[in-house]
Amino acid sequence: MTYEDAMRLALAEADAAAARGEVPVGAVVLDEHGEVLAAAGNDRESTADPTAHAEVLALRRAAARRGEWRLGGCTLVVTLEPCTMCAGAAVLARVDRIVYGATDDKGGAVGSLWDVVRDRRLNHRPEVVMGVLADECGTAIKRFFATRRIR
Repeated sequence: MTYEDAMRLALAEADAAAARGEVPVGAVVLDEHGEVLAAAGNDRESTADPTAHAEVLALRRAAARRGEWRLGGCTLVVTLEPCTMCAGAAVLARVDRIVYGATDDKGGAVGSLWDVVRDRRLNHRPEVVMGVLADECGTAIKRFFATRRIR
């Protein structure tokens, strides 16, 4: 599976999240063979859980499916640049790479506002691939918030 294919799956998760009234962020975890281990969309509103970001949920599901917390060889694909919590979770899960679509200048922690994943003080630093289907990913977020401002 290509990163673009995986990002399209993440965008489908983001669309499903938006339909539930959640901020449209979707994430997919691929195993070392490029197969989907897990997928999730944001779920903070419906669960009243501040940690229910798409990335954290997808990482939890992937770890459960693997039966271990270490996700070496895996790739986290997410529609929006991860925040500090999600970037930290990816580092702690030992994913090999993070692939994201839209940049988050207000809260991104994978190169924009902060760069948690490439901090040399950490013992694990995943590879970063940014900008995959960035326009489509950014449009989903912008469209969601534009409809919220109209009300």
